Amino acid sequence: MATSAMAVTSSVVSGAALQTAPLAKPMIKKSLKWGMVKEDLSVMDKFKLLKDLGYDGVELDSPDDKITMKEVLEARDKTGLELPGTVNSMHWKLPLSDPDPKKREQCVKSIEKALHDTKAFGGTTVLVVPGVVNATTTYGEAYERSQAEIRKLLPVAEKTGVKIAFENVWNQFLISPLEAARYVDEFKHPMVGWYFDVGNVLRYGYPVSWIEALDKRILKLDLKEFSFKKQNDLGLWKGFDVEFMEGDCNWAEVNKALTKIGYSGWASAEVSGGDRKRLLTIREKMDEVFKA
Repeated sequence: MATSAMAVTSSVVSGAALQTAPLAKPMIKKSLKWGMVKEDLSVMDKFKLLKDLGYDGVELDSPDDKITMKEVLEARDKTGLELPGTVNSMHWKLPLSDPDPKKREQCVKSIEKALHDTKAFGGTTVLVVPGVVNATTTYGEAYERSQAEIRKLLPVAEKTGVKIAFENVWNQFLISPLEAARYVDEFKHPMVGWYFDVGNVLRYGYPVSWIEALDKRILKLDLKEFSFKKQNDLGLWKGFDVEFMEGDCNWAEVNKALTKIGYSGWASAEVSGGDRKRLLTIREKMDEVFKA
């Protein structure tokens, strides 16, 4: 009887401990985009610089003929700086929604290469802008074409184990959070998801609404700030010309929403870069965002 009572008591205590245990922080690893590093250094020295400044990782463009796989892997292994994913380098120039099937095919091939590169880097996602709506491509055409092209890539994603992560950008496409979620779901495939850019959505709505709608579809985060005041006073694009914590993203609410959906992972800065001093400022500002 005593043993049984002790077991029950232990079970109750364990349950209580689980209920009171703090939830995992949503943003736990800091990354940035390779193009933000403006110091005139070798690949190795750029990796060393970022590691010294307190970054956990960096995302490269792919395909990229300016740097070799060998020097990237050597720099990664020497410094311990991680490569969480890549950004496809062709999705703007040759969008998956382009009227020309040859251009769409080129983009598909570039994403295929990015998937293989990312696997070699040890990353888990390729950021892809799924389509662009413009004067020559209607919304419906962008939707249909992009999904058809992405489906061609699913076997490659399966083979590499690297996921295709769609990002919300100012491409006049997938501008509603519910539609963005539906777009992912229609693939009925575990190798697609969303690369959520917090600052980009301020043009169309509020980050919390997007986070709630996208939920577990969010694979990674891009961070930038946006100011309604600068947008209204100086012009639309000037809205981005503001430091973290000085705009309208409301990072405390963003963190609450991310915690609610159980996100805990990478956050990558995508802002104006610069030299060592500027990159340190960005990392320090990211600390504030992480703690908000």
